[in-house]
Amino acid sequence: MNTADLGLPVAVPSTALFTDQYELTMLQAALRSGTADRRSVFEVFTRRLPEGRRYGVVAGTGRVLDAVENFRFDETILGFLRERGILDERTLDWLADYRFRGDIWGYPEGEVYFPGSPIMRVEGTFAEAVLLETVILSILNHDSAVAAAASRMAVAAGDRPLIEMGARRTHELAAVAAARSAYVGGFHSTSDLAAGFRYNIPTVGTSAHSFTLLHDSERDAFQAQVDSLGSGTTLLVDTFDVTEAVRTAVEVAGPGLGAVRIDSGDLLLLAHRVRQQLDELGARDTRIVVTSDLDEYAIASLAAAPVDAYGVGTQLVTGSGHPTASMVYKLVARADSDAPDAPLRPVAKKSMGGKASLGGRKWSARRLDEHGVAEAEVVGTGPVPPELADRLLPVPLVRGGDVVAREPLDAARERHIAARAGLPMSAMQLSRGEAVLPTEQA
Repeated sequence: MNTADLGLPVAVPSTALFTDQYELTMLQAALRSGTADRRSVFEVFTRRLPEGRRYGVVAGTGRVLDAVENFRFDETILGFLRERGILDERTLDWLADYRFRGDIWGYPEGEVYFPGSPIMRVEGTFAEAVLLETVILSILNHDSAVAAAASRMAVAAGDRPLIEMGARRTHELAAVAAARSAYVGGFHSTSDLAAGFRYNIPTVGTSAHSFTLLHDSERDAFQAQVDSLGSGTTLLVDTFDVTEAVRTAVEVAGPGLGAVRIDSGDLLLLAHRVRQQLDELGARDTRIVVTSDLDEYAIASLAAAPVDAYGVGTQLVTGSGHPTASMVYKLVARADSDAPDAPLRPVAKKSMGGKASLGGRKWSARRLDEHGVAEAEVVGTGPVPPELADRLLPVPLVRGGDVVAREPLDAARERHIAARAGLPMSAMQLSRGEAVLPTEQA
């Protein structure tokens, strides 16, 4: 089953209140001033990557498309806005018929990005486009931060599988989004069943320490789990004494025991000891899964250890120290009147402190060197150079209000693997550094 094609709703009937109040008060003022219907272009971009990161990962695009479709003001929502005195009746009447009818372009989900990359472009009237600012940024900032952390962890893990298990470390709905983003970034499965149901991500899970403590002995717990789930299950061996637990696990399940999990202690040392013990007991095919507050650096430190899979929670769902991608949503072009054919002119914020923006509707392309490796992110507002015409990055996501770019989540996952492979080798380094590609203005 591909649940991405089922049109399942987001967690609320409408996403219209996933916004800041000033989006609505700007709408009211624009309606009054006669500027609400001016054609406008907003762009999502980041001025910088999180400190030490060498590339960003676009994630959450599919969720943005769901949110835009569900951005509706029903009677209950309008009643709330009326009772609070937030908006006047003219604005409430306008919102009653709100549907985004413009166009959205963006980097496809799973693609990498750099400072200044026009990650998403929203075109429509000012009124219809400005309302989407908060919900779009909320999704992209969270999901892209998790996906970037996941990507770094996937690089550190190499061919070893990664299990997302951070549901208990974040908001229950954020946990579903985090599992989705982790899958895009290179994780293989999740412990979160809501994510498995909503996005068709493979799910895994066996038992926690409480299950062992429930029983009169560790042997009884292992026997109960094997009787229920079979000898291919994963037994948790660090509740008491790891050496004794491994011995008991093999005695109960036999040499066909699927895996053992280690969740505490010196993982590097324990992994070597447990591997040796398993081999001596004849359980040579029994895998070793490690958990316990892992991040990309801890995973990299275990590269030489006999570990078969990693389970990651807290550091993943919090972006491994960078819980936001710091993306912004800025008006970059607008018409001088509400005439349909009024030309667009660039507009930009001029600010001290590094918050200035670049005006104009932008294109972007990735220039490759003679070996086919990316060497620059090129961003421009004028004609596209012929040599970059087939390297353009943004794709149509919404046309005339209709979503045109829904895809299975596996497509985004595969795209990210390909995009990451096309970067210079230094992108895979976990040491702190600058963005691996420069952003050039054409």
